[in-house]
Amino acid sequence: MNFPVRFATRRSLIAVAAALTLFGSAAQAASDTLTIGLIPAEDSQAMIESSKQVIEQLQQQTGMKVKPFVATDYNGIIEALRAKKLDVAYLGPFSYVLAASVADVEAFSVAVTKKSGKSAYKSLIVVRKDSGIQNVEQLKGHTFAFVDPSSASGHLFPKAGLEQAGYDPARLFSRVVFSGSHDASLLAVANKKVDAAAVADRIYASAIAKGQLGQDDLSVVWTSSDIPESPMVWRKDLDPAVKDKVARALANIKDVPWGDQGMLNGFQPTTDAAYNVVRDTAKVLKLDLRSMK
Repeated sequence: MNFPVRFATRRSLIAVAAALTLFGSAAQAASDTLTIGLIPAEDSQAMIESSKQVIEQLQQQTGMKVKPFVATDYNGIIEALRAKKLDVAYLGPFSYVLAASVADVEAFSVAVTKKSGKSAYKSLIVVRKDSGIQNVEQLKGHTFAFVDPSSASGHLFPKAGLEQAGYDPARLFSRVVFSGSHDASLLAVANKKVDAAAVADRIYASAIAKGQLGQDDLSVVWTSSDIPESPMVWRKDLDPAVKDKVARALANIKDVPWGDQGMLNGFQPTTDAAYNVVRDTAKVLKLDLRSMK
């Protein structure tokens, strides 16, 4: 009479053991995969392609499978971090500050390129060279493109710079649009869709180097002060062992191209405090970071 009971118990134990094995395999697979979000400085396929060698190096040095993800806008990356769909992300300075205010993330590393030798860049306001516009004052009544509300060089810093110079962008321009990417803003100016745009200096230089723009197509009428470079960030609750792997791997990645920044000379450590200048600039614009989500 006890035989069927013992048989059933044994069969149950086997089933449980099999389920645990499958669960363990799935958990192991998840722990061996690193999801990384990339800001949409270019269209998604171009962004993944331009980051391909860094992703390959990251895979080789961490021993993990790296899955890239590019959202349609900056907030898409922030939401994915908040929902824990991403482990690591490459964010703009302002989108990082915004992410840090609404999600449990922190900046940990920043790229240093061979060309600049520093971890900072600038915002530019560009116009067509044949437009006759030579300074900010002459932008009055013209159309203008910002990149994204959460872009540091494509919105936050140029807008604050204009206000500090005594100009109200809402009154200065006849129409303002958000293009969605730095490349799109440059092309909008070049193709006479707008009269001027705010973009990152390195993306402007990259567009010329790639032949997307001619050296004499556009001219610069305003330049910002230094902006801290776009950081790599991770979720604070990421496994410490994974954090160590990723930080070590990024520090060792050199002599490969990294998006619009050019050839890498490794990633160096950074901290949240390095982005206080971005927070201060947000205060100039009277922005409540938490209200933006």
